[in-house]
Amino acid sequence: MIPKLCDRATALWASYDRRWRSHRQRSFSLLLTISLTTLLVRPSLAQTPLIPSPSTAPLELDLLTKPKNYVITANTINPERLTVPSLWWAQQNSEGKLLDNWIAYPASEKEPARVDLLVNQQIWSLLDSIQRYEFVNRLGSAARNFGYNVRVFNYQKEPLATYTCNFSTSPASCSIQTNLKNKIGLQRSL
Repeated sequence: MIPKLCDRATALWASYDRRWRSHRQRSFSLLLTISLTTLLVRPSLAQTPLIPSPSTAPLELDLLTKPKNYVITANTINPERLTVPSLWWAQQNSEGKLLDNWIAYPASEKEPARVDLLVNQQIWSLLDSIQRYEFVNRLGSAARNFGYNVRVFNYQKEPLATYTCNFSTSPASCSIQTNLKNKIGLQRSL
């Protein structure tokens, strides 16, 4: 009888082992499917607010000397009320030498409101990436409070950074892009 008991225990164990391996393979397959789905499938639009791409409109430097009625520059002063966006405080208090001027465009049918900041290239080039990020974030936050996106340029019309927001979310979702040119002239985004 002893051999029969051993045979039966061995058979039970083998049956259990097959079921356990089958269950383990299904669990592994399910885990692998969930993992790959999580990595490969984009989150739904309800989960991730889309931030629009920065404006591709050209920088219009001639508006600094010949402003049109719809733009605001650092030289525009409204004697009756606060001129929006108001970046004078930021320029005078912390950015006086770096921020030279700006051109603010109101929203249009084609584009949201934006401010093109003009920086002193010599000072900009002395800043490290964190200092540039802080500058863009500080002025971008100030412009965001007025409903404006920000682009940063030098006087050679080279784009240096952007601060772009999706104003349809509350609070607004924003993204900062800072372009750096390395020593061989290639650009990378931070």
